[in-house]
Amino acid sequence: MRNAKIERETKETKIFAEINLDGAGKTEIFSGIGFFDHMLNLFAAHGQFDLKISCKGDLAVDGHHSVEDIGICLGLAVKNALGEKRGINRYGTFFLPMDETLALVSLDISNRPFLVFDCGNFAPMIGNFDTELVEEFLRAFAFNAGITLHAKILHGKNSHHKVEAIFKALGHALKIAVTCDEKNNSVPSTKGIL
Repeated sequence: MRNAKIERETKETKIFAEINLDGAGKTEIFSGIGFFDHMLNLFAAHGQFDLKISCKGDLAVDGHHSVEDIGICLGLAVKNALGEKRGINRYGTFFLPMDETLALVSLDISNRPFLVFDCGNFAPMIGNFDTELVEEFLRAFAFNAGITLHAKILHGKNSHHKVEAIFKALGHALKIAVTCDEKNNSVPSTKGIL
């Protein structure tokens, strides 16, 4: 089983994160931000990752530190669970339609972190979730996991649909990328290392 646990405590947040990349989509998630919990549940369900996250954050300030720091911890957990990355597909791309919305997430587990976020505008808030934090979460996740990540909304009007489509597509794309080729146990790079 490819799994990892991360515990991280700062003056702003106290986070525990655990992921099993070969799971079944089981989750125990509490960030203190209802809509964000929903998005993380969708990410895990569509990626078929077992995911546990608990966060005690300074939500009296706002959700920024909690969301960003969960991205850091989840990224580190994915990176640690992958180990040497032997046999993985490495690349994953997924288009996800949701009503009027069409999202694209494409990623490379390259150890060259980068984020391209081309998702247009959102309503300022969805429930108690600040939608500017979608990009902050993805950046923290990508940079700590060592992933080149592209997220794009090709069509969409409803902010809930757009954000949900991004998280679902992220789960699917990551699932594709971390899937192992049973015939090949090498590191998927001509350099011999990722």
